[in-house]
Amino acid sequence: MSNIESLPSPPPPPAPRSGCLTAIMAIAGVILLLPGFCALLFGGMSVVEDGRIAADMAPLVFLGVVIGIGGVALIWAAIKGRKAPAHPGTRP
Repeated sequence: MSNIESLPSPPPPPAPRSGCLTAIMAIAGVILLLPGFCALLFGGMSVVEDGRIAADMAPLVFLGVVIGIGGVALIWAAIKGRKAPAHPGTRP
């Protein structure tokens, strides 16, 4: 028996992601960018007017920025797609 026969067959390649899912992810990411943009706008206006962000507005600005970062991550995931592992024969 040769050494080639004892090797396991490589796993099948992952199924490609549908274009519809990519479009939905990108649209959802753009929608999530809006609260982040508003947070930066209102936080920036507050800093310009008072020199600091008001204590009652700071958590809302932070939450908006976090949601906006989530939108950027969602758009990034939609554009980049799923990557194949570097070494398909090895699994962690």
